[in-house]
Amino acid sequence: MAELTKIETKIPENLTLGGVHHVTAITSSAQKIYDFFTNILGLRLAKLTVNQDDYETYHLFFTEEDGHGADMTFFDFKDIPKGNHGVNNIERASFRVPTDASLDYWTHRFDNAHVKHGEISSKFGQKTLEFEDFDGQLYQLISDQNNSGDDSKGRSWQLSNVPQEHGITGLGPVFVKVENAENLRTILETVFGFRYAGQEADLHLFEVANGGNGAALILQEAGEKEAYAYQGYGTIHHLALGTANPETLNYWIERIKAFRLPHSGLVDRFYFSSEYVRVAPGVLFEIATYTPGIGALDMAKSGLGAVDSYEEALITSGFWIDQTKEESGLSLSLPPHLFPGDEATKARTAASLRPLDTSDAHRDRTKDELWTVEKVLEHKAGTPAETVQ
Repeated sequence: MAELTKIETKIPENLTLGGVHHVTAITSSAQKIYDFFTNILGLRLAKLTVNQDDYETYHLFFTEEDGHGADMTFFDFKDIPKGNHGVNNIERASFRVPTDASLDYWTHRFDNAHVKHGEISSKFGQKTLEFEDFDGQLYQLISDQNNSGDDSKGRSWQLSNVPQEHGITGLGPVFVKVENAENLRTILETVFGFRYAGQEADLHLFEVANGGNGAALILQEAGEKEAYAYQGYGTIHHLALGTANPETLNYWIERIKAFRLPHSGLVDRFYFSSEYVRVAPGVLFEIATYTPGIGALDMAKSGLGAVDSYEEALITSGFWIDQTKEESGLSLSLPPHLFPGDEATKARTAASLRPLDTSDAHRDRTKDELWTVEKVLEHKAGTPAETVQ
């Protein structure tokens, strides 16, 4: 009989996961989600690239000002049908805003933009406001006024017409709904080191690291006769938890392997390095590095990156290693490891993508009129936004 790997259940303090790193969802339209996020939610397009497993699909990364706090990303898979929320699904992402008064601001902004939303309410002692986009993708805003964990590392996008005191600064708790809640609770606590932090109705709060709004997951019990989810546009593809660097990621790869969960092994995404793990049917987690990925750090070491040194790369968003912060998002970026030296393949890849215009990604929007959802839906893909009245 083969010798079983001994599993060390206690996680060393320096290897604890840091909280929510990013959330990746599926959209029906790259152009519309770009318009919705930049002109209504006030987040910047930090990187425009492709799905590294499907080159005919865009991958858009939206963040706050410095690319460290609010990474919500989107795929636009061709011909994918509308998805369905329900059992065995990552149901909802959250965005952090500074104060309870910010939620009042956003209620009025959503009213004026015709964004579907609920009423301000409370979850686990925090004020929240639920809303959704044109695809029926589910989100909430959560106030940091009474946050018990770390302050948000982000600052709101400086070129947005959202007032700085109310802008989105980071990601908050992510909601996961599963059929077997006890099994997922065991995985969260035993494998990933989450702590159980309380229950309200059918919601169970789990925290990691210093807890609070940026380091929490909310496990939602499924209803007895609730339909199963299926993935499509308007649903979340996966969520990522953060780890410090490629060295700490290796610890997590070995730990997940020891627990015999289905996993990917090391995947270098250039902007960060990752490990993917299936934690329940339909529920995919990723562990991603806060530093740029291995390839990006190698680029910085070689002196070919858009940063001045390797040391600078370690504290810079991975989005800005192959392009500067001022360049990123304006045009398509393809990580070097995808097409090393193959310009013809790069050109064919770009030609296979749907029309998308992000040429105004760095335009100063501080004095712009607020877009409505109707304007988002009317904007023809690939045409400059100024043509939409």
